[in-house]
Amino acid sequence: MRPRQPDHQGYTVRDGVRLHREVYGEGDRTVFFLPTWSIVDSRFWKCQVPYFARHCRVLTMDGRGNGLSDRPEGAAAYTDETFAADCLAVMDDSDTRSAGIVSLSNGARWALLMAAEHPERVESLVFVAPALPLVPPFSEVRASADVAFREEHDEYVDWMKYNANYWLLDHRGFLEFFFGRLFPEPHSTKQIEDCISWGLQSTPEVLIATHDGQSLMQPRINELASRVSCPVLVIHGDEDEIVALSNGAALAEVTGGQFLQMEGSGHGPHARDPVAVNLAMRDFLLPAAPQPPVHRRALRRPRRAIFVSSPIGLGHARRDVAIARELRKLVPSLEIDWLAQDPVTRVLEASRERIHPMSRDLASESMHIERESGPHRLHVFEAFRRMDEILISNFMVFLEAVRSKDYDLWIGDEAWEVDYFLHENPELKTAAYVWLTDIVAWMPMPGLGERDAFLTADYNAE
Repeated sequence: MRPRQPDHQGYTVRDGVRLHREVYGEGDRTVFFLPTWSIVDSRFWKCQVPYFARHCRVLTMDGRGNGLSDRPEGAAAYTDETFAADCLAVMDDSDTRSAGIVSLSNGARWALLMAAEHPERVESLVFVAPALPLVPPFSEVRASADVAFREEHDEYVDWMKYNANYWLLDHRGFLEFFFGRLFPEPHSTKQIEDCISWGLQSTPEVLIATHDGQSLMQPRINELASRVSCPVLVIHGDEDEIVALSNGAALAEVTGGQFLQMEGSGHGPHARDPVAVNLAMRDFLLPAAPQPPVHRRALRRPRRAIFVSSPIGLGHARRDVAIARELRKLVPSLEIDWLAQDPVTRVLEASRERIHPMSRDLASESMHIERESGPHRLHVFEAFRRMDEILISNFMVFLEAVRSKDYDLWIGDEAWEVDYFLHENPELKTAAYVWLTDIVAWMPMPGLGERDAFLTADYNAE
């Protein structure tokens, strides 16, 4: 289940090609998450869209060749100029005069064209792992790569799989190889599975056309980058196996932009390190107006706690209300705010507990579990894995809630998102934290084979 559905969606038709677009949220500012290589659709921004849609208007589109957009034939339909023109047409049809632009990998080519050729449409630029041949000189490298791309082999090993003939022979095999390299970080099984499923929506013929259609070469890219006048942020992982880190650093230097190096990240930090990337992008794209500092002595204010109670099973709610009552006996002045969702909120309201107003922004975990359930059957582990975008969305809500007020204690009863993302981002933990759980590990289901055993072991190791 998606944590947020688009508020508006439709098609832009340009030169006979239908391009699917979606709009989320509202506001004076728009952030446009561009398409990237047609090996995936716009769902690869799933960790960003719900978060940004709570703060501004968000525009996404499926690039030609994947998702709900058309798949025209031939390299001429997939030039860099064509993709950039598609993006501008979608902006026109969605009444978007200008926007902050976010690109990933190949999308950097189209973002660069838009910013240099149409500066009035681009307020700011974020490049994530930009696939731009800036260093070293790439003319000879590209020529040899094009030859290798057409060569036939008896066996295709490692990067030999980046080959037109292999794509036609074993499309899925290439997707498994490529996305395994795109996410070199340990415990990336879900991100790899997602990308493979999106890649299977396209065809090897489309991918070959996109390769042959690339029209921007190094001299033009350098010239375009030197003309960018808007603010620029480049985010690049230092373990990127697709595009060298030096290319991202060079782009930041040429454009006079900021450079954020993600330690331990590969080519998709927006998916593997979404909290850090979301915060960096929001600070850059939507900087908050500075607020005058207000300080209250700790001894002059009441003790405060925020309580996150799992909505899956009302037993949690009753237990948590009982815990809250006992805490107040120990600390009579304790103020407790509850970050919770239905059906927990019904129990809290009946108990006259105070519900944090940001609770309304939480995506429904209980509805997700209901939709995952079959007749007398629920594969809890797989349901949990498919709840990943709900968990990141709800953690971003939690993070804003605890930053909105001084809390002395954070309590989470099976608040999986809080526990996981604090573990991944320990610098965000700024208060005492208590986590309650009935589950300490995942076990493979009998009869589901080695894959289920591998996945549960991988999640336990993480």
